[in-house]
Amino acid sequence: MMWLNPIVKKDVRVQSRSMKICWGVFAYELILALVFFLAMLIIQQQNRYSTGNIYSALVWLYPVLAVTQLVILGVVVPVRTASSISGEKERQTFDIMMTTGMTPFSVIMGKVTTAIVQSMFFVVASMPIMALCFVIGGMSWSYLFFFLGIALLVSIFSASIGILCSSLCRKSISAVIMSYGFYLIFFLGTVLPCILYEILAESIRYSANGLTQQNIALGRDLYLFLLLNPAVYLAEFFTQIMAGESVVNSLADIMGSTQNTGLVSHVAVGHRWMILSTILFLAISMLFLFLASKRINPMKKGAGKRAARNMPRQGVQPMPQQPEK
Repeated sequence: MMWLNPIVKKDVRVQSRSMKICWGVFAYELILALVFFLAMLIIQQQNRYSTGNIYSALVWLYPVLAVTQLVILGVVVPVRTASSISGEKERQTFDIMMTTGMTPFSVIMGKVTTAIVQSMFFVVASMPIMALCFVIGGMSWSYLFFFLGIALLVSIFSASIGILCSSLCRKSISAVIMSYGFYLIFFLGTVLPCILYEILAESIRYSANGLTQQNIALGRDLYLFLLLNPAVYLAEFFTQIMAGESVVNSLADIMGSTQNTGLVSHVAVGHRWMILSTILFLAISMLFLFLASKRINPMKKGAGKRAARNMPRQGVQPMPQQPEK
């Protein structure tokens, strides 16, 4: 255990002795149980007049429970990491922590690893509920390990966003708000180029010049921005598992091109989209961690001036004079 990050050892040891982790697991399992029974009720209502086997419909419990857990992780993990560095600043223990022998990157990795361990602990605790759709529904057990990998990726990506915002802000509430602002950039900002092109293409589609094949191929390439969209990533993952189809190809075909042109048509073949998107998310996460470590580095240029500027100014008190004997 000597190789383990000291921050991870301390935080895990402290939180394992607290009742907060027990209540957190209880709330997590309660939400999953409610979603499970609600999904079972809907499946039963839809198959009431069906003569087929109702057990075959239980495979849809897998995407329902998986998406529920990933949404919870995406909401909770940034909140935990967004208060890690800014919380140390609010408690005025940040400077003491930076005087230790740990490097800034080790401090960042310790905070992020703690959040990832806690999130994966919740995911592993939910495996008995998740296993029902594999035992009863007849799905392959490999999909369960795929889900664990996706949950780990979501935890890393969300934790990197939270720790970057925590290093940029002095207040925890500001870091949390900024984290959800980053979410909006990834969820909506990546869709904006496609929407703008659709609006522009619709205005010139029936004009005298119209759209050439080169314009259509360029428009399809704009869908490469969706490689950084978490919602499209999850939709692609579950549709390929459940239906064997590609959501990205279906979205790109809306532009009216049925020919195999553009980069999207080549990237969306097989599992290329998932592999490339996973690499990009991991690269962005490492970039955010690097930027956060550079932000809190006390040895960087100008850090001393900012620290002195943030300190409250106090007047110089005169030395007390000794009374004459």
